[in-house]
Amino acid sequence: MLAHKSKYISLRIAVPTDYEEVFSHFYYAKNNSSDNISKTLLPSFQTILIFNFGVKAILHSKYNTELAVDKCLVIGPIKQAFDYSLPPNSEILVANFKDDAFYRFFGNASIAEHLPLHPDDLLDENCFTALWVELNKIDDTHRRVEFMLEFCKPYLKQRHTIVEKLTNLKNENLNPIKIVASQQNQTERNIQLTHKKTLGFTAKEICRYQRFLKAIQLIQNIASNTSKIDWFEIISQCGYYDQSQLIHDFKHYINISPTKYIKFQQDICMAKAE
Repeated sequence: MLAHKSKYISLRIAVPTDYEEVFSHFYYAKNNSSDNISKTLLPSFQTILIFNFGVKAILHSKYNTELAVDKCLVIGPIKQAFDYSLPPNSEILVANFKDDAFYRFFGNASIAEHLPLHPDDLLDENCFTALWVELNKIDDTHRRVEFMLEFCKPYLKQRHTIVEKLTNLKNENLNPIKIVASQQNQTERNIQLTHKKTLGFTAKEICRYQRFLKAIQLIQNIASNTSKIDWFEIISQCGYYDQSQLIHDFKHYINISPTKYIKFQQDICMAKAE
């Protein structure tokens, strides 16, 4: 998908089949206009790696602090929305790690949860700074992605058997912790710890997020076909107790009400399509 707004360009890049276990997608944006472009990134429960090639992009926290992206930055898992802005002549390329892929690279899936950091701080070498230098020499975005995919091969560890079982259990009515614990003849506590260590969040956290994500997608589908939203239908289909619980989740994840989300969704970037 390629979007033009004046001289603002954004591009979502699909991942080759061989890397679908590692990345959900890549995202590219460039601001050739004279205006500052502001967006909101919804929570995705993914960790992202941001490369910046122009004027520094700015991340805004809910505490009104700002962080400039110099060359590259790791942040996540993204559990709550945050705003970011692209000043004139800024350019970013974002890799979105899928499931346990960040753990397979760096050995700790939740290390960047509370503090964005430089990916070189996670390894014993300055390989990502070197990667940025090479990417900066490449003009074509798709060639940059191809270069990144080739670069990542030596760093990717074998996938954990337990994690593979956890991520393959997609039925929302099943308890993945209990099922995998039984299959592996381990305690539920051990499986919970593995889940947190390798994915960066608990099973309870992702269950709540998936309910919220289902509500978002249902709202978008209904809004595209009619101007009136039946909130009781949303509550019923998504498994909320009442309207206040739905509103609470919207406030928790994106800091706005459901009605405001409908109004401003054109300025909100949905990081995860699954």
